[in-house]
Amino acid sequence: MLIVSLVAASLAALLHVYIFVMESVLWSTPRVRATFGIDDDRQLEHTKPMAFNQGFYNLFLAIVTAVGVVLVATSRGGAGQVDDVSSAGLALLVAGTGSMLAAALVLALSDRTKRRAASTQGLFPLVTLVALLVWSLAR
Repeated sequence: MLIVSLVAASLAALLHVYIFVMESVLWSTPRVRATFGIDDDRQLEHTKPMAFNQGFYNLFLAIVTAVGVVLVATSRGGAGQVDDVSSAGLALLVAGTGSMLAAALVLALSDRTKRRAASTQGLFPLVTLVALLVWSLAR
C-alpha cells in the first residue's frame, strides 16, 4: 500500500504543478480562460493577481508532496521496508496531500458548479491518504 500512496501522491503533485502552470503562467491564454470561465478582459485583469498567487500555492503543495515522496522512496532499505521509512517523508506526504484534499473539499462545498474540478483535484490526495492509513494499520 505504501507504493500505491507514493504513486498517487506523485500524480497529485504533477496535477498541482499543471494547475500552477495554468493559473500563474497561462492565465491569459484562450484555453485557460475558457477552462476557468473568464469571458471578458476586465474579468481577466481583475482575477489575474489572485490566480497568480493561487497557482503558487498549488506549486508549493506539489513541492511539499514531491519531497515527501522522495524521502519515503529513498529511505534506508527503500519504500518496501516498513521499519526504515522516513518519518519526515511521511509527515510531508500527509501535510501536502491533506492540504490538497482539504482545498478540494472547500472548493466543492463553496461552489456546486466546481464539484467536478474538486473531485479531480482531490482524488489522488484521497487515494494517497487512504493507502497510507491502510499501510500504517497493517504495520
